[in-house]
Amino acid sequence: MNKNQKQTELIATWDTLQRIFIRPEDEASRETLLKYMEQILFGLHDFLNSHVGVTEEISLKELTRDFKDTQINKDPEKKLADVIIDIIEKIAPKAVNVASPYFVGHMTSALPFFMVHLKTIITALNQNVNKLETSKVLSVIEKQILAKIHRLVFNKEENFYQTHVQSTDTSLGAFTTGGTTANLTALWVARNKLFLPYQDFDGIENEGIAKTMQTFSLDRIVVLVQERAHFSLKKAGGILGIGNKNIIPVSVDSKHRIDLNDLKKTIKELSKDKKTKIAAVVGIAGTTETGMIDPLCEMAQICKENSIFFHVDAAWGGPVLLSEKYSHLLKGIEKADSITIDCHKQFYMPMTSGMIYFKDPLSMDQIAYHSNYVNRPGSVDIGIKTLEGSREANSLILDSSLKIMGSRGYALMIDHSIKTTKEFAKEIKSRKIFQLISDPELNIVTYRIAPIDLISKLNKASKNQKEHIENLINDINIKVQRKQREQGKSFVSRTRFKLSKHDEIESVVLRCVIMNPMTNIDILKEILDEQEDIFSRLAS
Repeated sequence: MNKNQKQTELIATWDTLQRIFIRPEDEASRETLLKYMEQILFGLHDFLNSHVGVTEEISLKELTRDFKDTQINKDPEKKLADVIIDIIEKIAPKAVNVASPYFVGHMTSALPFFMVHLKTIITALNQNVNKLETSKVLSVIEKQILAKIHRLVFNKEENFYQTHVQSTDTSLGAFTTGGTTANLTALWVARNKLFLPYQDFDGIENEGIAKTMQTFSLDRIVVLVQERAHFSLKKAGGILGIGNKNIIPVSVDSKHRIDLNDLKKTIKELSKDKKTKIAAVVGIAGTTETGMIDPLCEMAQICKENSIFFHVDAAWGGPVLLSEKYSHLLKGIEKADSITIDCHKQFYMPMTSGMIYFKDPLSMDQIAYHSNYVNRPGSVDIGIKTLEGSREANSLILDSSLKIMGSRGYALMIDHSIKTTKEFAKEIKSRKIFQLISDPELNIVTYRIAPIDLISKLNKASKNQKEHIENLINDINIKVQRKQREQGKSFVSRTRFKLSKHDEIESVVLRCVIMNPMTNIDILKEILDEQEDIFSRLAS
């Protein structure tokens, strides 16, 4: 077939549109689709691993050269089968293979193979759980799985869950697009609970920030959270109108957890100011940078004594509750007023899915919205009390995954990750050029390349000399991390923070997230070997 014949075939008409909308274009296309779908459904990880390690060694500048076409063709360019071939052969190898056991830099990992099947089913069903009329049984399933996870976290009595599991009047929580929207929802509820309707004031949700501040003679509304909290909380401050500057950071202690003394002191000082209101205190169960868990029991007690809404961001650490061995680390989480958990992190689900839970089943009444064409007053639609409107049925994926793996199956992966991370920390300590920064509590560890001679000089240096040496160590870690990333075999991330309260400059540290069950200590040793080799070449 010559080029002109092919172009004549690929013309957008009503007949061709109908064909591609309901079925493959022809038998040959069908066979090609089946061939590649089989690879995607049953062997995607193996397929990617046979083509690329973590990613091809190619610069972003080179990549962008092939993607500068800014016009949409009037007629089709390619058949579906050809598009899929291009994705598999030309795009996938240049993407990041997060399924690789050598990819240990971010909170994104390999998926259990069946997740692809479940996601395909969700896509094919195309249910919208915003509205009962576009989801029916999927909305019922969503309320059931929300009750299961609520029970895992808050562990209330059987009668409580039988009352609320399918109640049309109450909500135990909601699925969201991720931890960011879950945290936003929690602070949204906390803000609204602080400023309920009063006399001729119709509540902050109706009246807005300006009227609220005027009515209550306030200058600011604040939220307290440790300084290493996820930046989604600052985003929430901006979106909710209280200002991201009023997401006030509380210092961390030597174990990288919130400093309780500083928290108490900050609450005491702010409480004296009659023009300031504290909307919430946020505890972290698995910080993004170091994986540490704040002292939740103590924080809950402090909030109770001061009548402050207590939210726990457990986007990372929440699923650890499934582990009999490590669930005690989250003791106190059940005392929270609300809790964020991400599905696409340690529940190993595809992007993008998170969850928000509330202890009080009436809390989400504070954010209820209705419309005449959807989510009408008196309806039982889940979307009445969610930030998102249209939303896919990710709840079915989590429900199915728990049935396939059971809590013990998840616990095995979590236990393996934490155990491997602790082994990795020991290995880091045993190597002379590395310095362990955070002794892991869960499955995240930070460390840095810190040659003995530089550390020796640092300990004896004056203030100006210390800054120079720290900057030199920072530069080494940046260069090693970049070079390892460019080589494409393995990947660790990096971040920057002060190693102690007394430090004046932030230190660059390497960060590993161990969540792929195929990652083992031998692979992690290889990653350290590669870093040592890169450093050796840089030093020479």
